[in-house]
Amino acid sequence: MFGKLLGNTQIKIILRRMLANNRVPHSLLFTGEEAVGKRQFALELAKAFVCQNPQDFEACDSCPACRRADKFKFPKPDDKKEEYEKVFFSEHSDVGMVIPYKNSILVNAVRDLEKEANFRPYEAKARFFIIDDADKMNDAASNALLKTLEEPAPTTYLFLVTSRPDALLQTILSRCQTFRFAPIPPVEIENHLLETNKFAPDDAELLARLSAGSIGRALETDLAKFREQREMMIKVLQSLLMQENRALLLKTAEEMNDAKNKDNYEQFLDILQTLIHDVWSLKLGADEFSIVNRDYKSQLKILADNADAKRLSKWLAELETMRELFIVNLNKKIATDALFMQMANK
Repeated sequence: MFGKLLGNTQIKIILRRMLANNRVPHSLLFTGEEAVGKRQFALELAKAFVCQNPQDFEACDSCPACRRADKFKFPKPDDKKEEYEKVFFSEHSDVGMVIPYKNSILVNAVRDLEKEANFRPYEAKARFFIIDDADKMNDAASNALLKTLEEPAPTTYLFLVTSRPDALLQTILSRCQTFRFAPIPPVEIENHLLETNKFAPDDAELLARLSAGSIGRALETDLAKFREQREMMIKVLQSLLMQENRALLLKTAEEMNDAKNKDNYEQFLDILQTLIHDVWSLKLGADEFSIVNRDYKSQLKILADNADAKRLSKWLAELETMRELFIVNLNKKIATDALFMQMANK
């Protein structure tokens, strides 16, 4: 049932109306930020069709078909490429999914979807195929998909899920009806986390603010690691605004680029950017309830008292510029050193 999914109430209303009127388009594109529930909405829509005991045109979530429809077994990330060259079906034979191999969706996987899409349903009234991270299709895979989008079988539905619709071919976009998913309100994420009984109230509140509207990000964040990384970034700002300690800045840049932090570099930048934005907001007179790191409000207020708003704004722009340069394989260690030294200049 759509009611169990967080956020995007208007999309729920539209999908319910489509189901009630039997007007669900055969090609749908679900776009929006990462991990806001797009794939879950697609699966819930598929379950509404395969359900053996629908409730007000929605899935009952209790019949055998519903329980099987969203249970998938995917290969491991280090499995061979050939393992990804097919549609992965759930325990229900009419619900399938195509997923990327590393950073691309393989053309053979889309060709397998094209073949499967022409078969009649095995047990439901239609077949459903989800292409997750659809933006990762290369030109060959995209062109293979076009054949199915142009003339879908009357019993076939295709759901494309992506956070980067601009990376899709215009010919694909024009053949799909688009649903744009908004970030989930922090209060809904916080309440959901508390309902799981796995989070303390303070932790749930912090995770909700850090999530940027993404329930997936909230659930995946390691708070212990985050707090350790945040402490490092706080010391960077203290060195910049209060101590003028360039040696500590260079030492931190080295630690950020250490082999043990290979997979954490982007997280360091995200945390630093959020802290700078919080300090900037406080400097401009915002109240403490508008900042992300509310539990650090005392330290952030001290930093704001020692900061210049224009300088903080410049730092945010410099961070964005550096992120863009990483696309061309900029050396991260050299770039971090340069960034910190540039930020240290008044």
